Amino acid sequence: MNAWLVRAVLLGALVVALRTVLGFAMVQWPTQGSWMRMLCLLALLIVIVGWGVLDGRRDRVAHPDPERGSDLTILWLKAAVAGGLGSGAVSWALDFLPRFDLGDNGLLFELTAGASFIVLLIFIPGLIGVGIGRMLAGRRRGNGTPSLTKNPAPAGA
Repeated sequence: MNAWLVRAVLLGALVVALRTVLGFAMVQWPTQGSWMRMLCLLALLIVIVGWGVLDGRRDRVAHPDPERGSDLTILWLKAAVAGGLGSGAVSWALDFLPRFDLGDNGLLFELTAGASFIVLLIFIPGLIGVGIGRMLAGRRRGNGTPSLTKNPAPAGA
């Protein structure tokens, strides 16, 4: 499976799972909704940034030269779009099941406004994590920047 597809499926499933847990919790404790929403958002952000850090470190170790690294921007963008659209469609379908309270949003909302929020929620923290991971791996190597001259010229040249 493609790397972006794995991220899309797992992060989209995490979004749906957190929305489902939040829906059940809101039915049980309706006055505690604000901190429960923040807790779910924080859990999602920790997973996304953590995965981005792992990607960035792995890429910098594989490609020490910053100019030769993998294009993780497109990978995370594809994962974010597929994860956002997929989680919106699954959430809309799950909302029809009895005892599932996922907001009663229509399909148009879930595939446009809801999905765009999830796309940004996956893409931006993912790239922040990639940047942090590359920076950490670069610091572990030494000064963080590769040498400009691989083979210096002899002193008499």
